[in-house]
Amino acid sequence: MKLSCLPVSFFPEIICGHMSIADWARMGAELGLEAIDLSILFLPERTVRCATDIRRQVEDAGMRVAMLTSYPDFTHPQASVRDRELHLAVEAAAIAQEIGADLLRVTAGQAHPETGRRDGIRWAVEGLTRLVEQSDGLRVRPVYENHAKPGAWDYTDFSQPPDIFLEIVRQTADANLGVNFDTGNATAFCEDPLGLLEQVIGRVVSLHVADTAVRGELKPVLLGTGLAPLDRVFHRLQRAGWDGWVCMEEASFRGRQGVEDSARYVRETWAHSATPVAPGLAARRETRGLADHPRPESGKGSGGIRTD
Repeated sequence: MKLSCLPVSFFPEIICGHMSIADWARMGAELGLEAIDLSILFLPERTVRCATDIRRQVEDAGMRVAMLTSYPDFTHPQASVRDRELHLAVEAAAIAQEIGADLLRVTAGQAHPETGRRDGIRWAVEGLTRLVEQSDGLRVRPVYENHAKPGAWDYTDFSQPPDIFLEIVRQTADANLGVNFDTGNATAFCEDPLGLLEQVIGRVVSLHVADTAVRGELKPVLLGTGLAPLDRVFHRLQRAGWDGWVCMEEASFRGRQGVEDSARYVRETWAHSATPVAPGLAARRETRGLADHPRPESGKGSGGIRTD
């Protein structure tokens, strides 16, 4: 397993400059990660010079970047804005290549009140397809996520509903667009997260390992303490012979300990998931309550603003 981490818990500190990318890279190396993930929001400027400097900082720490996350809004009702979003997305792909990332996480766009279902799907498919075409010469693969809502947006993701996500995946089948399957979003917004995985498993390039305390909304918790059926997700991917990047979305706001505990849990669960999960255990995991799990520190955790 190749393990990386998107440090959602550290987004505020990194974005405001209180924690450097070099600090994050060193932490990742000390915790034994194979790579780290970065957000486009971490870059003070979108230039080759800035990207080259970031790559140097990461490599000096003995690390590399697996994925750069970005937030294209291909569902905006104004065509001029959609064109600008495509330009920024292609630019993000070039930045991802400069920092040495394998993957660029992309989104469909926001659920703008003026955007209807038919137009939104059409615009998302067009934007994602054009992004793949225009970044074809780069050594970076775009991966589309079943997303929720980052703090950088006003609205939730247009394709948060599983049926819309699946339709966009279906209509981009001829493009070299991968899927970044997010376990937390799948658990929060889909009655059958394993069933959702099954429908896209042939397109899954990377896995965002996230967890949620409840269904119906995303309330991030320490990995392994929520409702996401991570053991069964891992087992299904292993049965399929999958060997892509496993990227933890660490959003417990427990600092370094949260990353360390999450990495230990993911590695142990991945190893144990080589054998089937007993049906009774699986059922208990699906129905167990939050009372069984440790709570985030006061004022942190699920009440924080997500910027992933």
